[in-house]
Amino acid sequence: MPGGGPERARPPFRTRDDGPVLFELEDVTATRAGRVVFEGLRAGLADGVTGIVGPSGVGKSTLLRLLNRLADPTVGTVRYRGRDLREEDVLALRRDVGLVPQLPALLEGSVADNVLYGPRLAKRGADVAGSLRLAGLDLAFGPRRADALSVGEQQRVMLARTLALQPSVLLLDEPTSALDDTTKSAIEATLRDLRDRLGLSFVLVTHDLDQAARLADRVLVLEPGALREAPAAAAPNR
Repeated sequence: MPGGGPERARPPFRTRDDGPVLFELEDVTATRAGRVVFEGLRAGLADGVTGIVGPSGVGKSTLLRLLNRLADPTVGTVRYRGRDLREEDVLALRRDVGLVPQLPALLEGSVADNVLYGPRLAKRGADVAGSLRLAGLDLAFGPRRADALSVGEQQRVMLARTLALQPSVLLLDEPTSALDDTTKSAIEATLRDLRDRLGLSFVLVTHDLDQAARLADRVLVLEPGALREAPAAAAPNR
């Protein structure tokens, strides 16, 4: 064979402690509205909690969307647990890798209707009370109108709606950016509790380096074409 034999497969990405990764990005280029957001991105994101920080416009939200195929890379490959995402059933993937967007986008109707939305599409039942409880809300919220809630409560309903699908990974896009300090602290406590109780992995996008350090096992800074370790001073206190 030309070139001296068969090409060797590349070894899997590794994390800092030489463990296997959750997501792999190999030479990924992403565009949005005809503009290159980032290109040539290579990185491995581990099980556990990864915080991704960076300035506005660098592509943090775009990166999250690539991880459950709300968008596909223009060039390159994204893998989940070693499997090319383009080979995955997209609906099954989004049930296992749930995205909680930056701004609440609830459906008309009650809180319970919103929590049941995803499971109904998947033709399965859901524990509304349990999902609300995990998101920091009690069952009394179930019959309330979703559009009558505060922003912080709506954000929790979005979280409950995602948890009702029983994902193993949560993609969190600026989950506290529109909240006051008290509500922000409460949401952070809820996320820590979810991680401890359910063993979920998170990929958390935030502009707040301190928040990433509080919540994440590993903090990465997104720059054009690179995900780099955050400075040592911002390393998680774990």
